[in-house]
Amino acid sequence: MPDVRYHAHTLIDCLLDPQLSALVGLLETMLDPVAAALRDVPLDDEPETEEEKEAVGEARDWLRRRGGNGIAHAEAMRRLGLG
Repeated sequence: MPDVRYHAHTLIDCLLDPQLSALVGLLETMLDPVAAALRDVPLDDEPETEEEKEAVGEARDWLRRRGGNGIAHAEAMRRLGLG
């Protein structure tokens, strides 16, 4: 196995920057395909609706009134009937 690793390093040393960049992307995909898939997902560019803005504002107010503390995980699970 060390011979294969040495050969790979030798080949990598011969690559030009654009080729090396492509290889890095391939290696990242091989090692963590989920992260690679997420990297290529487009940003959500859908405008926020007034209803969504209001809901976010209410949630922020609720959180502020609680001193920045949300609901403990165990309590959330209990409320959902999962704990």
